[in-house]
Amino acid sequence: MSPNGRAKVLAVLGTQSHAGKSVIVTALCRILKNRGYRVAPFKSQNMSLNSWITKDNKEIGIAQAVQAFAAGAEPSADMNPVLLKPKGGMTSQVIVLGVPLGDRSVGQYYTTTEEMMAIATGALGRLSSSYDVIVMEGAGGAAEINLYDRDIANTRMAKAAGAPVILVGDIERGGVFASLYGTIALLPEEDRKLVKGIIINKFRGDPSLLRSGIEALEKMTGVPVLGIIPYERLSIPSEDSVSIEDKRETGRLPIDIAVIRFPLISNFTDFEPLERVAGVRYVPLGGDLGNPDIVILPGTKNTVSDLRDLSGSPMFAKIKALAAGGTPVIGICGGYQMLGERVVDSGIEGDNAGTLRGLGLLPVETRFDAYEKTARQVTKRVTGDGPILGPLQGSTVSGYEIHMGQTASCSHVFEDDGCADPSGLVIGTYLHGLFENRGLTDSLLSYACRRKGLDYSPGDEPRDAYDELAGIVEPCLDMKALMSIIEAGCD
Repeated sequence: MSPNGRAKVLAVLGTQSHAGKSVIVTALCRILKNRGYRVAPFKSQNMSLNSWITKDNKEIGIAQAVQAFAAGAEPSADMNPVLLKPKGGMTSQVIVLGVPLGDRSVGQYYTTTEEMMAIATGALGRLSSSYDVIVMEGAGGAAEINLYDRDIANTRMAKAAGAPVILVGDIERGGVFASLYGTIALLPEEDRKLVKGIIINKFRGDPSLLRSGIEALEKMTGVPVLGIIPYERLSIPSEDSVSIEDKRETGRLPIDIAVIRFPLISNFTDFEPLERVAGVRYVPLGGDLGNPDIVILPGTKNTVSDLRDLSGSPMFAKIKALAAGGTPVIGICGGYQMLGERVVDSGIEGDNAGTLRGLGLLPVETRFDAYEKTARQVTKRVTGDGPILGPLQGSTVSGYEIHMGQTASCSHVFEDDGCADPSGLVIGTYLHGLFENRGLTDSLLSYACRRKGLDYSPGDEPRDAYDELAGIVEPCLDMKALMSIIEAGCD
C-alpha cells in the first residue's frame, strides 16, 4: 500500500470518551488484516487502569494489546508509548515506552508535553517502517479546547503522521448529531480539513430512521457518514473503568461472583472470561455484597489507599465472614496483598510510611520498600492443593504480573507465586489473566456448582472474537470510501 516503505496512517478520533474508538480501531485492524495488509494499532497517550505486559516485559494499555491481537501483530511498547495510570489525588503513574517514569501530578505532566510528543512521534516512526497501515486511536474528545495546545493524542498527532481523521460519535448516549457537528465546528480550520469521514456508533433500531439527520449533517459539515454501527455485546476486553457501568450479568450459569469494586480498581478485564459463563457483579465498598458463591478481590492502582478504604467499610467484615463460612475468596495482585496479615509501606504507595492491617485470611506480608515495578509474562506449574487447585496440580497456567511491592509467602500455589489457606478456598496470586486459563476457570466454577448441588459442564470453546467483531462492523461501513481515504492520506 505504501511504495516508499512508510505505512499509511488512519486516525480514529471521537467526540468524547467511551464513544467506541477502541472498538472501531480493533475492528479495522482485523478487517485490514483479513484483506492482506500488515496492520498495527497506535495510541500516543492512553489513560487507563487496564494494562498488558508485552513479551519483552513492557507495560502498555490493554486496548492496544487487544488491537494488536486483532491485527495479528505482536504487542509492543511503540503501540502505546505513553500510558497514564491514575492513582488518585490528581496524580498518575507515567509509563513511557513500557517503563515507569514515576508519579506525576497533572501540572507536572503537562510541563513535559513536548518531550512526550517527541517520544510518541519516534514510536510511530518505528512502527511505520514495519507495517503497511497504522490505525491510530485518539483519546477522549477530539475538540477539548481547554487542552488543545497540550493534546498529543488527537489532531496534533494526526497532523504529525499525515493521517486523515475518521470521527466516531456515540448515539447510545444521545445528541450524536450535535456532538459530531460541534466537534468539527470547534476544530481550528486547518485541523477541520483532516476530518474525512464520520462513523455513528452503538445504534439500536432501523438505520433508515437516521437518513434525514445524516443528510443534514453531511451538508453542514461537508464530511460523509461512512457507516452506522449497531449496538452489540462484545467479548473483547474493556479498556477502562467507564466500561464497568455498562456491564450486565449475562452468563449461563446460576453462579453469583462478586468482584469488589475498589475505588482504584485496575485490570478488571481479568474477570471477563468469567462474565461469559457466570453472573459477575462489581460491588462497591458501600454496596450490598449479599451471599455470593465466589468473592474476588481485584487488582488496584494503589493497594494502600484501597485497603484503607476497605478496612474502614462494612465490606471488610463481610468478606472475612464469607471466607469463614467456606465461600471461595480469590485475590489478584493488589487483592492478594490485601488478603494478607499486613501491608508495610515505606512511603511508596501512600504519602506517609506506615503499616496497615490486612484481612488476615492468608499468612503473608507485603512490603513497599522501593519504587520498583515487577512486569513480566509468566507460565507456572500449579503447586497448590485443595478442592480448586488440587485437581490441577502439575498442569501449567499462564498470565502476566504488574505490581509494586513484594509479598513473602511460605505456601506458594503457582511455583514461587501466591498463597492459599489450609482449606484451599482462599487463594492469592499476582497472576493477571488467570481466568483465561480454561482448566482453572472450569475447576473454580465446577466447585461452586457442586457446593450448590448443580451439575457443571464446560461451555463451548469461545469463537474468534475479532472475526466476530469484524463481521459486525465491515458490512456496516462504506469500505470502498474508507480504503480511498486511507490511500489518499491528507492529500
